[in-house]
Amino acid sequence: MIDHAHDLDAVREATDRLLSATEKLDDAALARPSRLPGWSRGHVVAHLSRNADALVNVLQGHPMYADSETRDRDIERDASRPKAEQLADLAGSAARLMDAASAPADWSRTVTLRNGVTDSASRIPFRRRVEVELHHVDLGIGYELEDLPEEFVGREIDFLTERFDRHPEVVPTTVAADDGRSWITGGGAEGGPAVVRGTAPELLGWLCGRRDGSALTVEGGPLPALPPL
Repeated sequence: MIDHAHDLDAVREATDRLLSATEKLDDAALARPSRLPGWSRGHVVAHLSRNADALVNVLQGHPMYADSETRDRDIERDASRPKAEQLADLAGSAARLMDAASAPADWSRTVTLRNGVTDSASRIPFRRRVEVELHHVDLGIGYELEDLPEEFVGREIDFLTERFDRHPEVVPTTVAADDGRSWITGGGAEGGPAVVRGTAPELLGWLCGRRDGSALTVEGGPLPALPPL
């Protein structure tokens, strides 16, 4: 069950952590490469700002982005701005999203995201939390998957294993955390079944493409290949 109010509070906390961390950077540090191929830290921060505005569009019934080219162009345009401009934009866009997501509304309604993906409006705060938490890790400034809140890690593994369930490129796979939790995913491709074991952060890193899975153990064949998100 989605708890809209809880997720809004969690987004605020995640955003505060991100703002506090980026405040310690200078212009040179923002210009250095992030962990995302081809993106500087400035690109990551610019993306987070534009993503917040895009989710406001979604909540207001507008297209998330005008088109993919506009999205990419806006990120590129904003990536090299000085730190003061970047952080003011990050904070301001986050505040606009929080205002939009806090207004009285029918949170059970269906909204349309990028590439025609649909979801319940009530899931928008969690989707934003995913962006903030994982891209904070992508900055490579000391916040790691192991630092993510345990509850968030479990929910994001829930989401990703559901996303890959019956995927035609993923063999039947059991994802097993060291703490006893397990998830079933894949099943659309021939092979397996495979059992992938490890800590929850390592499993999340593999599922979301942030780690290569070398810290995991696999039974029933090689580590299953996952499609890009």
